[in-house]
Amino acid sequence: MEPNSPNQQIEFKAKKLLHSLDEKPVEIRSSSPSGKTVLIIVLLILAGVVSGYGIAKFRRGGNIISGQGLKSTQEAAQSGIKVGDIVGVQDESTFKDSAEGVLTEGGVSGEGSHHLLREGGPSQNVYLTSSIVDLNLFTGHKIKVFGETFAAQKAGWLMDVGRVKVLELNSAPPFEEE
Repeated sequence: MEPNSPNQQIEFKAKKLLHSLDEKPVEIRSSSPSGKTVLIIVLLILAGVVSGYGIAKFRRGGNIISGQGLKSTQEAAQSGIKVGDIVGVQDESTFKDSAEGVLTEGGVSGEGSHHLLREGGPSQNVYLTSSIVDLNLFTGHKIKVFGETFAAQKAGWLMDVGRVKVLELNSAPPFEEE
């Protein structure tokens, strides 16, 4: 029996809609986060804090290991550097690349702040930069550097230094630069 008047049609559709709603279960969602979501958020924040602390501790570096114990870079600058002193990150396994030579100031085309003069001439130079070690302390000395090699545009070899070992003080360069 189909309703004829417009009012009857509206009433018929409303009853049909109410009847269909009675048949379907109504799902009520909570707007508050579940325990699992809160746990994940807390773990992410904790991981960020721990990794930030680790990076800050790693970047701090700058200590010198010598026969007289641990000194700061500033103390070493005041008291002088000795053969065998090690500056920078203490963990030897942190850096996989190393090179040795006489340290001089200057990079090449904006790459590096210093470079190592090595046997074999200018083609064997290693250009260096460091945010951990003050390379100025080692200018004119024969040193061994430990760090990570970076891609360079002009320099044949560009390294970020994290650890320096003093091999010889006031060393003669292996060749004269032009």
